[in-house]
Amino acid sequence: MSAEPENTLKIAHQAFAHLQHGLATSDWHPMLDLLTEDFTFWFPVGAYHGLNVGKERAQAFFQHVSEVFGTTIKVTSLERVTSNETTVVFEFRDEGLMFGEPYANRIAVSFDVRGDKICGYREYFGSDGKSN
Repeated sequence: MSAEPENTLKIAHQAFAHLQHGLATSDWHPMLDLLTEDFTFWFPVGAYHGLNVGKERAQAFFQHVSEVFGTTIKVTSLERVTSNETTVVFEFRDEGLMFGEPYANRIAVSFDVRGDKICGYREYFGSDGKSN
């Protein structure tokens, strides 16, 4: 049975809003509440590099993000949203402080939706975030 595209978009937009809220406040509870118990995520670098499994691992990851950025990171522009029946990708720019130093980047995050929950997350980044 296929997911309804409208529901997929609704849930993914909710997750993106919760992601922004967590970055701005270090309150990750709304995001964690939206995750399935078998949630998986992929991150490109550091201690969480590669595939990670479970809500407890996600909670540790989000706590780590808060330790790295504090509450300084803000999404400055949403560049593109691409979706199909089960997955939504948000491409955006963000900036703030990372370990107290100026930070800006272009990010793509992908949310996999199952029912009214997020079952998967992938993050990609790597540009300097400068407007060209």
